[in-house]
Amino acid sequence: MDVGVAWWLLGSVKNICNLNLLPENSPWTCPGDHVFFDASVIWGLVGPKRIFGTLGKYPKLNWFFLIGAVGPFVIWAIQKVFPKQHWISLIHLPVLLGATANMPPASTVNFNSWIIVGTIFNYFVFKYRKNWWQRYNYVLAAALDAGLAFMTVLLYFAVTMEGKSIQWWGTDEHCPLAKCPTAKGVHAEGCPVF
Repeated sequence: MDVGVAWWLLGSVKNICNLNLLPENSPWTCPGDHVFFDASVIWGLVGPKRIFGTLGKYPKLNWFFLIGAVGPFVIWAIQKVFPKQHWISLIHLPVLLGATANMPPASTVNFNSWIIVGTIFNYFVFKYRKNWWQRYNYVLAAALDAGLAFMTVLLYFAVTMEGKSIQWWGTDEHCPLAKCPTAKGVHAEGCPVF
């Protein structure tokens, strides 16, 4: 679906990748240039040694390559040690670790609530109240999805309606320094210089 929308936009919006020819205040841009520019700065200018190497902040992240390679063998060994525990064979680390890449960027509060609700209804209720689960779990999932969609729309309008009828703390800029530039040597009125 996303690819189809992208192709449709590229084919139907005239000059979508040329900002100089787009009408003023046009919401359309061609983000591919930014992605390649950012990647070239990260890998060409900064370099992997300053990010993941001895000079960087994230050298311990490299251990996850080893964990990813050894993890399935550990699960296999545990299954051999405890052959009567059939649930161990259901652990599939590539799926578990790969599925986290499909999760939307969110805070741990979002993931904790997702894990708690999923565990309660898809393990405990499924195991101990199977009739209830068979009858209402689909309705519960639809209600949670509808609630998420409703709140997404409500929050979108609440955040973007600055100066309109809705006034709340999310539309008010509490920190005047939030709009200040952070690049070295750039001066702006009322902002500190780095």
